[in-house]
Amino acid sequence: MGILKELRTSSLSGYHVPHQPGAPILEISNLTLRYENVLALDNLSVKVTSGERLAVIGPNGAGKSSLFKVIAGVLQHTSGEVNIYGHGPGGHICIAYVPQRSQVDWKFPVSVADVVMMGRISKLGILRWPKPRDWEYVRQSLRVVGLEEQANRQIAELSGGQQQRMFIARALAQEAELMLMDEPFTGLDLNSQVDILNIMDELRQRGVTVLASTHDLNLASEHFERVLLLNRRVYGLGSPAEVFTPELLLRAFGGHLRLLQTETEVVAVGDTCCEDEASHEHLA
Repeated sequence: MGILKELRTSSLSGYHVPHQPGAPILEISNLTLRYENVLALDNLSVKVTSGERLAVIGPNGAGKSSLFKVIAGVLQHTSGEVNIYGHGPGGHICIAYVPQRSQVDWKFPVSVADVVMMGRISKLGILRWPKPRDWEYVRQSLRVVGLEEQANRQIAELSGGQQQRMFIARALAQEAELMLMDEPFTGLDLNSQVDILNIMDELRQRGVTVLASTHDLNLASEHFERVLLLNRRVYGLGSPAEVFTPELLLRAFGGHLRLLQTETEVVAVGDTCCEDEASHEHLA
């Protein structure tokens, strides 16, 4: 199933889970995920508070995408607990999953507005037919991300940055409280990355909690309060200064990362055979 059909189907299915008063927006305890005989996630425990911005850092194959899909209810975990506002995954209309652009079939015959309307599906009435107020949510969401004039374009006609903003607009139309952004900066030029970061600031003002995976250590250091260092299991969770130490980075990345000491900083150099693009990331 393509990711767009998967997102639409997940919005149509399930029931609306109520929030447990006083419960954290996300709490993961001893989470393990196996694909047949492959251990994808090993005994993860993480707690996220409402309104927080958390970067998930790790090499390719570290389980970042798998973690997001478990939280979103797309994948069933093997053991442990995942609770959103005190209840397990599935049926939560407050969670929005922003996939990697590489997972999307951009030839899928839908317009930008159609994709954003997918965020309203779970909130429609029993006939599941958009009402004028739903289309107004779509227009407002497109306005926030600067895509109002692109509403009727086919999704493949957008640039990479515009495609990311389209999925963020879908989350806004959904009135999401927890947004899972899978590699939102990969393949974007600097201006497009700045656009996404500015929209994240807007999300913060709206009280939206954001988890974003990225390979960019410098970006995570500058724009996220906390980081989760992940390679199947948790190697560090805390502020960038606490987590991005040579010891923890080398343990998490192994031979896929080299640390070079200069007079003023430690430079982390990624192994290009293990990432989508070559990266040179700097740590203060």
